[in-house]
Amino acid sequence: MNDTTTEAVQTGEADHSGEAPTTGVFTQDTASGEADGGVNFTERYSEILGKVNQTLDQVDWSQMGRIGKASGIILAVIIAQILIKGVLDTINLLPIVPGLLELLGLVVVGQWSWTNLTTSEKRSAVVARLQGLRKEYLG
Repeated sequence: MNDTTTEAVQTGEADHSGEAPTTGVFTQDTASGEADGGVNFTERYSEILGKVNQTLDQVDWSQMGRIGKASGIILAVIIAQILIKGVLDTINLLPIVPGLLELLGLVVVGQWSWTNLTTSEKRSAVVARLQGLRKEYLG
């Protein structure tokens, strides 16, 4: 290969017709094309932002409030469970407290049972209260 063929191949202008290849020459237009890269970037950026805004305008934002509330409630429940677990794990590390809490729970359940379940009238009142709560909350 001679020098002109090497230049033509490097610039991507090789001619397969057998004629002498033309060499690539850098002109002022080529240099200004690199400077236009900033303008093309700005145009492309504004085009992309326009498409993003158009897509966001098509979203039904009234539904997003419901999704946001639901995800907020789920997040609050998860955080509360983590905090409760931390407190219970800390209490379990104390030597006497877990046993005392179990005893306290048995005393409270026994006292509630004695006051609310000893007679048939009290039992039917408890059942009526549970059914009333069920109707109130579940419909």
